[in-house]
Amino acid sequence: MTMRVWGVAALAALLGACSSGVVPASRPATGAPPPSRPSTSIPVRQPVAATPLAPAPAPAAPATATTAAMAGLTAGPRVDDLPITMAAAARALGAFKISCATLMRRTDATGLTRGEDWRPACDAARTMQDRDAATFFARYFETVQIADGKAFATGYYEPEIAGSRTRRPGYEVPVYGRPADLIDVDLGTFSDALKGKSIRGRVDGTRFVPYHDRTAIEQGALANRGLEIAWAADPVELFFLQIQGSGRLRQPDGSVMRIGYASQNGRDYTGIGKLMLDRGLLERGQASMQGIMAYLRANPEQGRAIMRENKSYVFFRELTGPGPLGALGVPVTGLASVAADPKFVPLGAPVFLSMDRQDANGLWVAQDTGGAIKGANRFDTFWGAGDDARAIAGGMSARGTAWLLLPKGTLARLTGN
Repeated sequence: MTMRVWGVAALAALLGACSSGVVPASRPATGAPPPSRPSTSIPVRQPVAATPLAPAPAPAAPATATTAAMAGLTAGPRVDDLPITMAAAARALGAFKISCATLMRRTDATGLTRGEDWRPACDAARTMQDRDAATFFARYFETVQIADGKAFATGYYEPEIAGSRTRRPGYEVPVYGRPADLIDVDLGTFSDALKGKSIRGRVDGTRFVPYHDRTAIEQGALANRGLEIAWAADPVELFFLQIQGSGRLRQPDGSVMRIGYASQNGRDYTGIGKLMLDRGLLERGQASMQGIMAYLRANPEQGRAIMRENKSYVFFRELTGPGPLGALGVPVTGLASVAADPKFVPLGAPVFLSMDRQDANGLWVAQDTGGAIKGANRFDTFWGAGDDARAIAGGMSARGTAWLLLPKGTLARLTGN
C-alpha cells in the first residue's frame, strides 16, 4: 500500500501482477493548451553489477508454507560481518525508530517474533546517533535466513504527474476517492474456516456483488457522485501512479497535491507487463516501466484495452501530513524502506539484501506491502521521489540473498537450540 501500498506496489509487479489504468470517460477539450508536465521520458538507470553473498545451504520454502516460521529458518552471518555502509545504517536506523511503536504493538503474522522481543532494540534506538547506527544493529540483532534465502527485488517510487484539484482543459482524467458503497467484509466473522480472508464489494438490492471493475468505472459508473478528489492530465501517468500507490500531482500553478492509497475495488490484479510479453508486444529488454509506457502511448486504443484487462482499480485520498505512508502506517523513506510480504517478514524489521546489482544492496526496513510482493524473500525497494528515483525504480530487477535482522535470541527460542 497503506501507501500502496498495497504496494503498493510496485514496479516489478508490471511483469507479474500489475495495477491499473485510468482513461477518462469524457473527451478532452479540443484545442486545450497542453498542461505543464513533469518529465515523462526518464530512461532506465543501467545497473552496476555486483556479486551477491551466498546463502547458507537450505531447501526452498515448501509450497505449503504460509509463514516464515513454516518456511524454514537458518542462522545467517553475524551482522558486523555484513558490508553495511555508514550511510545505509543511518537511513535504516531512522526508519527503524519510527517503526518501533507499531512494531511492538502489532501481532507478527510471520510466527517469528513477539512485540516484547523488539523492546530492547527500540528502547536503545531512541537515543542512538547516526554515527553509531552500524554498531547498534550489530549489538541488538542477529541474521536469520528464511528457506533458501534466494531473494528477488524490484523497485517503486513516489511519482509526480501533472494534475489539478479542479477539472479544466487538459486535466480530464478523474482521480477518485473511496466510494461510500465500497464495503469490506471479513469472512472470518462468518466461519472459522475463512479466518484471515476478506472480500470487497457493494450491495445491489438484497445481494452482495463484486464492485465495479476498471471498465465500468472508466465508462462512468462513479461519475457525478462527487468522488473526484483531483484530475490528472495523462491517463498513462496516472496508470503508473496507481501502481506505486501514492504520488504527487503538480498543479498548473506549480503547487503540489500529495495523494495516497485509500482503497481498492476488490477485483483481481492482472499484470499487463507479463501479458504484453506473452503476446509478443514487448521484447524482454523493453519490459521496464519506461518501455511499457512507450508502447501504451504509441498504441492508445490497444493500450486502453490492455489496461482494462486488469479489473483492479485504486482509490486515493489527499495526504496532508508526513508521507507517503506505508502499510505499517508510518512514512516510508527513500533508499531505506522496502515492501515485503508480512507473512514472511515482520513489518518494521530490518532486512539485509545482497544482490546482483549494486544499488539494491544494503540494509533496508520492511515498512510496506504490495499486491505483487508475496512469499519468502520477495522485496520491493523504495527509492523516494524525483528523476533518479524514477530511473532506478523503473528498471529495478535484482536477484541475490536476503537475511532478516531479528532481535538476538529469536532463532534459539524458535528452534530450541
